[in-house]
Amino acid sequence: MAIHRPGTDELAEIAAALGIHLSGSQLETYHAALQANFDAYDQLDQLADFIPRPDYPREAPSIPAAEENPLGAWQCKTLIQGRPAGPLAGKRVVIKDNVAVAGLPMLNGSFTLDGYVPETDATVVTRLLDAGATITGKAVCEALCFSGGSHTSASGPVHNPLRHGYSAGGSSSGSAALVAAGEADMAVGSDQGGSVRIPAAYCGVYGIKPTHGLVPYTGAMPIESTLDHLGPITANVRDNALMLEAMAGVDGLDPRQTGLCRPGGYVAALSAGVAGLRIGVLREGFGQANSEAVVDQAVRDAAQVFRTLGARVEEVSLPMHNQGPAIWLAIAAEGATAQMMKGNSHGFNWRGLYLTGMIKAHARWRERADELPDPDKTTLILGEYMTRRYQGHYYAKAQNLARHLRLAYDVLFSSFDLLLMPTLPLRATPLPDAGAPVEAILGRAFEMLGNTCGFDATGHPAMSIPCGLHDGLPIGLQLVARHFDEAQIYRAAQAFEQAVDWRAR
Repeated sequence: MAIHRPGTDELAEIAAALGIHLSGSQLETYHAALQANFDAYDQLDQLADFIPRPDYPREAPSIPAAEENPLGAWQCKTLIQGRPAGPLAGKRVVIKDNVAVAGLPMLNGSFTLDGYVPETDATVVTRLLDAGATITGKAVCEALCFSGGSHTSASGPVHNPLRHGYSAGGSSSGSAALVAAGEADMAVGSDQGGSVRIPAAYCGVYGIKPTHGLVPYTGAMPIESTLDHLGPITANVRDNALMLEAMAGVDGLDPRQTGLCRPGGYVAALSAGVAGLRIGVLREGFGQANSEAVVDQAVRDAAQVFRTLGARVEEVSLPMHNQGPAIWLAIAAEGATAQMMKGNSHGFNWRGLYLTGMIKAHARWRERADELPDPDKTTLILGEYMTRRYQGHYYAKAQNLARHLRLAYDVLFSSFDLLLMPTLPLRATPLPDAGAPVEAILGRAFEMLGNTCGFDATGHPAMSIPCGLHDGLPIGLQLVARHFDEAQIYRAAQAFEQAVDWRAR
């Protein structure tokens, strides 16, 4: 297929949009000069793409009927059998639907990818299969992963397994719901503002956002490369550690990863206990504007459990923690607008694997932008306005301040091994009614981010573990560690899980 050659009128429009105004003779000269460049694009068009091919056979996907999907959490079902032996042998795994699985439709919770079927498996999919896992399907996620609530997916809301009509959390809504319901043993989630930890806390399961770059993001739909994380969601700590060991490590295809990446040691850490561990209870993580008293108390009671197990537990303060959401917002809104939306998912200026089919499919969002849910629209409008009005100044400043925030946390980590706080200020909230006002839809999408989103900007590993149950709804405790020190998190999480029954607290 030959590349479309623009006429002089089309070139004039393009030039004018760039602030370049050409005379008629200049247009003719430029038009003639560009033809050799278009010839080069014709040559590029004839070359075969260079994309890895999947290694494991798989059943054709099926869309479960409503009676088979009471939570609204399944996007599709399949069967992909991994190696017959391995640390994940016998484990049923579901994949969040922003992660490519060859031969399975990928929607990312939105109409924008209608008809897109990836040709390759994401790196984490291959690694899980190599470790013996059985992939049983794709889990619903929120529309373009822009919501911390579970009410924005094009397929409909995802219900909390512990209380129908309540949020399962987002954006990895289906992943956490299926694990909590016992329909899967493990799930892959992604996290750019809390999207692994939020649903884990709402559903009473274990979810970790690893250090930025520890797990390759290759084959997942990006939002903003400096915020993109993939992580495991499981029903217990040991499975979480096993899963992260399978997923972590450099793949050579993801520029988010650096030579600093230090994977492994997570399972070995499970037996270490917490005696002598230094845990800082972060004052600013409590008592936020929408904090529930029962949440704050349950997390403080959990801190006391660590103290009785032999950890050194002290309250610590970092006022800059409360600036994390503002820093994150500028990066997320402007970065996502530039990369995921205007850049058609992948954007430009990085070396790695580009899923060209995903780029082509997602570019169609412009034709149906009116159908985007309100959280997506407001984020896109905000990002575009701030970039146009201030030329990226606040995005750049936020990235600088994210580095400052990271260093501030790192000062605390010179005295403490872990920071402890509520994952979220509140328990799962009711799903908005059909036809709810925009204010309610937006509120339910973003109301819970205070303690999660800042760690996406700084890249620190953070895990939500269930620590209590009040009125039938789980409460999550968040543990945060130094970069690439996930082993300390698992050490503490395992000790807590073995010491208490969170459902009885």
